[in-house]
Amino acid sequence: MSKAPVLNIHIDGAARGNPGAAAYAYVICRDGAPALEEAGCLGNATNNVAEYTALLKALQRAAQLGGKRLQIHSDSELLVKQMNGEYRVKNEQLKDLFAEAKELCRQFDLVTIRHVPRAQNSNADRLCNEVLDGACPPGTPAREAKSAPPKHRLSAREEMVRAEVLHCLQSAAQAWSHGDPRDPKPEQVWEQLWSILEENNMLRR
Repeated sequence: MSKAPVLNIHIDGAARGNPGAAAYAYVICRDGAPALEEAGCLGNATNNVAEYTALLKALQRAAQLGGKRLQIHSDSELLVKQMNGEYRVKNEQLKDLFAEAKELCRQFDLVTIRHVPRAQNSNADRLCNEVLDGACPPGTPAREAKSAPPKHRLSAREEMVRAEVLHCLQSAAQAWSHGDPRDPKPEQVWEQLWSILEENNMLRR
């Protein structure tokens, strides 16, 4: 059986003022398909928060695409060395983002994160700057609260339910990406999710 194709991903984050008006961007290249690009404003943030946000957004999109093997390119040496275990994450604001990125990486068979010079990350860099030039003037309110309170820690039962739900969604995504997008039917996936939540008394009336 041949290995799943590798998704080549370039990410970038930038903040003018550090902290200041910030943006993220990613470019996902797939064999035989047009590149997927996304960029957006983050409001006031540091450069490192913007870099991690770009990584999170790219990982989420890669999962939606059913990717299993990722090669991620970033010109942030700090992010790359932290994600590869060469540097510790000391900044409190980055710890939650780092933990979330690590959690997202676990759903893939392989994630390689490598440092590249900015010149080799030009498309993602360009997208970031275009967004900052056109849509992210200083003082733009953040679209997402990156300094939100710490996440609720799940109980053992909640963790089990979460794992079942994620497995259900991942199985459906994998089936859709490799076959008929109507099999399984969305209704069947919804019924399975509802059943998991109902059986574990996770539904609020």
